[in-house]
Amino acid sequence: MKILITGGGGFLGYRLALALLKRGSVADAGGKQQAITRITLIDTAFPAQTDPRLKCVKGDFTDAALLAEAIGRDTDSVFHLAAVVSGGAEADFDLGIRVNLDGTRGLLEQCRKQVQPPRYVFTSSVAAFGGDLPPVLDDSTTPNPQTSYGAHKVCGEYLATDFNRKGFIDARSLRLPTIVVRAGKPNLAASSFASGIIREPLNGEISPCPVGPETGVWLLSPGKVVDAFIHAHELPSAAWGVNRVVNLPGITASVAQMVEALRKVAGDKVAARVEWKPDARIQAIVRTWPARFTTGRALKLGFMADKDVESVIRDYIRDEGIKV
Repeated sequence: MKILITGGGGFLGYRLALALLKRGSVADAGGKQQAITRITLIDTAFPAQTDPRLKCVKGDFTDAALLAEAIGRDTDSVFHLAAVVSGGAEADFDLGIRVNLDGTRGLLEQCRKQVQPPRYVFTSSVAAFGGDLPPVLDDSTTPNPQTSYGAHKVCGEYLATDFNRKGFIDARSLRLPTIVVRAGKPNLAASSFASGIIREPLNGEISPCPVGPETGVWLLSPGKVVDAFIHAHELPSAAWGVNRVVNLPGITASVAQMVEALRKVAGDKVAARVEWKPDARIQAIVRTWPARFTTGRALKLGFMADKDVESVIRDYIRDEGIKV
């Protein structure tokens, strides 16, 4: 089995690659487990030390020639994680269009050229929703994005579903909650604060929070989202039916509750490093995102959420080897 991961040098993409290496096999088109023979990562940057079992292609996946060489004609599975995130797409409209729309269309066209239709896992987002929303969203809520990033993700979902309908790919699109806690440095995502208010205080640094303590977040840990990527891939095509998109389960927490969970795990001194610094631009984006869902379809399909915010923080501390 040959696998391609776009955004493979990023936090989630690289974790996914390592998880696949550890697993050693994935399901083929018929559902039979087959050994993974190659994992190709394409991204503009990679960790300083990469696993030698991975093929790392450095460059922009929107470069048609580079992508064609990376994917070849015999790729069995594609995980599409590459994107210009929310804050970046809002700040640079043309860049967001080029990467999130044109890049996705180009990738799907390359998938169409494969000898066999590949399984295609697309990372969408709860930014697909916005506007006048019910207090709790469910699987019947209609997407109505209020940001460029959200609009791009919805377009990507529809493209994947249509390519699936035509038999070009076997599509599975996952609407991701906010991922907490992301290791490393802050990125351009409007949701970056949600990791920052945990990560930076644990590193002994002040974390300015751009939204109010009452702000709600629908969140999922990195470990659970990597599990979701693989679970989505492994589900038989028949389990998805004609609806190729699912809202992943998560936890609803206010920012105040997240800080309180940090206090319980790491103490008052650490929690006190979160400072309230309102940012109107970030607030305008985040307030369009829903924070409460019922995810009956995802749970029925076998996807899982984290237990609570404290367990998410403890897992991060364990994984990063942080002493508290």
